Amino acid sequence: MSDTVILGRRQLFMLPTRFGLLFAALLVVQLLAAINYGNGLAYALTFLLGSLAVVSMLYTHRNLFRLRLAAGTCAPVFAGETASFRIHLTNDSDTPRFGVAVMHDKKEIARADIPARGSADVNLDVPAVKRGPLAMPAVTLITRFPLGLLYSWSRRVTLDQSCLVYPRPAEPTPLRARTEVSLEPATGIRAGGDDYIGAREFRPGDSPRHVDWKAVARGEAWRVKQFGGGYQATVWFDWDTLAGLDTETRLSVLARWVLDAEHDGMLYGLRLPQQALNPANGEAHQHECLKRLALFGLNP
Repeated sequence: MSDTVILGRRQLFMLPTRFGLLFAALLVVQLLAAINYGNGLAYALTFLLGSLAVVSMLYTHRNLFRLRLAAGTCAPVFAGETASFRIHLTNDSDTPRFGVAVMHDKKEIARADIPARGSADVNLDVPAVKRGPLAMPAVTLITRFPLGLLYSWSRRVTLDQSCLVYPRPAEPTPLRARTEVSLEPATGIRAGGDDYIGAREFRPGDSPRHVDWKAVARGEAWRVKQFGGGYQATVWFDWDTLAGLDTETRLSVLARWVLDAEHDGMLYGLRLPQQALNPANGEAHQHECLKRLALFGLNP
């Protein structure tokens, strides 16, 4: 299995369509009529239409021949969402390709025209049911170009591509903090009292000036921005603090805490059995935490 496949002769097949069978039957009837009446014009028309059918066989086959398929990137998603795999269709010949359909599970997911020496992208959407790596399913290419008399299709093509599926985040869950929760100096933050260090839930008596009004406008819960002098909140998310819950529930809760901590701008670390990730924040750190949760307990 490779991330690039080029369709060769042994990977392509061809059969007449229903319209093609009807067209063939019409030619037979027309030929019999020409023989019976000895009509030269009827012979000429029959052989002309038959020649068009033979030539269309070459064009139908060539519409897929040497077409190159390559797997594109697939952004990680959460369980329960839809993974979108991208497939690059590249035409290395000087002849454009028309009406190339991409099929999955006997359903057409996309149709593309590919210019000469050009390419086109199609997306394959697959439900992400459970966490972990999700392999790209096999696809089939089909074409009925140019006359619709015949259709050519390829073998099932499986590209070496997978999508990482994070655990489904749990509903907002109170943080079960251990003694490691503290305030530590944050590199690059100047001293003073104007440095943003995170957000917390709104409490009666809080100043309206510190309310995160943008989050409120989005329909989220009321939260208050916190500011400090050169410090940033640091917390450890520990597997052992969720004793009594099953594995998948623990992973969902930890995923929720990671997302909330990143949203609040906190420094956060992750402790799982036999592995730990030091406190940090940012998109790359969030991805690494969610990746470890997604792959936890799965065979490599």
